[in-house]
Amino acid sequence: MRCTNSYNNNYNRRRHRRRRRRRSHTNIIVGLLLCLVLLLGAGTAAAAFLLSQDKNSIEKYESRVYTGSLYQGELFAQDLCVSSSDVSLEGFQDDTALHGAGLFNLEDDTVVYGYHLYDRLYPASTTKILTAYIALKYGNMDDQVTVSANATNFNWDESVCGLRTGDTLTMYDLVCGLLLHSGNDAAVAIAEHISGSEEAFVELMNKEAAALGATGSHFVNPHGLHDDNHYTTAYDLYLIFNACLKDERFVEIISLNPYTATVTGADGTTRTETWTPTHFYGSGDAQAPEGIRVIGGKTGTTSKAGNCVILYDEDADGTPYISVIMGAEDKTILYKEMNQLFTAGILAAVPSAEADG
Repeated sequence: MRCTNSYNNNYNRRRHRRRRRRRSHTNIIVGLLLCLVLLLGAGTAAAAFLLSQDKNSIEKYESRVYTGSLYQGELFAQDLCVSSSDVSLEGFQDDTALHGAGLFNLEDDTVVYGYHLYDRLYPASTTKILTAYIALKYGNMDDQVTVSANATNFNWDESVCGLRTGDTLTMYDLVCGLLLHSGNDAAVAIAEHISGSEEAFVELMNKEAAALGATGSHFVNPHGLHDDNHYTTAYDLYLIFNACLKDERFVEIISLNPYTATVTGADGTTRTETWTPTHFYGSGDAQAPEGIRVIGGKTGTTSKAGNCVILYDEDADGTPYISVIMGAEDKTILYKEMNQLFTAGILAAVPSAEADG
């Protein structure tokens, strides 16, 4: 009898627990249905809100709510020169020997010319514009930076600013040496100061490049010495350079000619290092056509990359442009092609603009 009563008691307890579980499940389902109703109601309210707003309000709402959506991509491109393919230019013949080229009007956000804009290519020292972008974004230009042995570990024929192990100079000095003299030693000193190591800095480079939309690029060092896995596109360089130009300090630095830095050696003595631009318009080895002012830029040269240059320039009315040529066989061809691009893409448009006025 005790066994039977025990069994019945256990059975009743189990049945009671099952009832409680069923009631609990029912409560959960009811709760979920109530949440769904509330969400649908909120969605309806949001839709009603959107329909009642003007276009600008809708854009603000979508920008806030739909992060990462295609609409965000449209907002991202509002202040950029965008083309889904190459763009021909009357009066300028595509040079098939070049790796890529482009001319971008920053006033009306148009691609004036594009040749192999999205082809993967090697950037050489034009890489340093991204290094400068990160230095200006994350660094303090007044910081005193000590140059490591690793930063001076370059071959005699590689571009350096003449820095020595133990030297101390400001971050601003380093960015000037980086952009004007194309110093690989300056690039590594910047990387180590910002991120603690070249490797960590490279991770930041790729993160920042992706954030700028330069998704066709991958970087493995801060200076651009050749590596098969270190590449970009002509259009990505435009995106990075365009972002740099939004910082007045960048424009100031690339327009300097010359710049003299005061360097304190490991032994406490001081010396000066003077740097001038590496592009031929800055050095005086090339002249831009009349009506074109080259404000500054960045060069790059390796055997695989060829001769490269990206420039910030403007016409006589002050209309700003970014011009880029990648992979010229030599520097004579590089600047000949650039002048032809200036003439066909910028100067040829001036008479028609005056006629319209």
